[in-house]
Amino acid sequence: MTNEHTLDRREVVAQILAQRGGALLVTGLGSTCWDAAAAGDDARNFYVWGAMGGASMVGLGLALAQPGRRVLVVTGDGEMLMGLGSLATIAVERPANLSIVVIDNEHYGETGMQSTHTHFGVDLAAMAKAAGFAHSTQVDTQEALRASIPGLYSNDGPTLVVAKVMARSSPTVLPPRDGAYLKNRFREALLGKKAFA
Repeated sequence: MTNEHTLDRREVVAQILAQRGGALLVTGLGSTCWDAAAAGDDARNFYVWGAMGGASMVGLGLALAQPGRRVLVVTGDGEMLMGLGSLATIAVERPANLSIVVIDNEHYGETGMQSTHTHFGVDLAAMAKAAGFAHSTQVDTQEALRASIPGLYSNDGPTLVVAKVMARSSPTVLPPRDGAYLKNRFREALLGKKAFA
């Protein structure tokens, strides 16, 4: 089963991260980790390898702890569906510096490409808007994607962009997988070596 979308997930993530500046990045598990690594591994990337449903809440915690920094979460539709309650919590907390991109191929890529609920019409952008997100949209063309990217880094209030992408795999590009290493590398990139001297 395939969808009819034309955006390529790897290219979408690369375009988004090309404009990240100093933004901190939290990825969901699986393909979004690989997409971010393919765009260029960075010490400011925190890869959530195995906590399905948790990337948005990790991003919320980071955004609240670092209100002067832009925080970007890039996750998949399957993970976002598992963590739907995070949309309500984020909307209530209203972090001005948090943006979430959902790479929506309408399938669970890590478990065999079963269709997710978005394949059957569940609208994650509408759910975020109903929860109270300041900005929420769905994009499925290059023009709409390009128009949405600046707001990911400048909008005031939580922002969610759902990018509808083709249901196909890209080559696996594995970032580091050691949890302690990733945590320490990210903390040092964020706080500097002196914070741990």
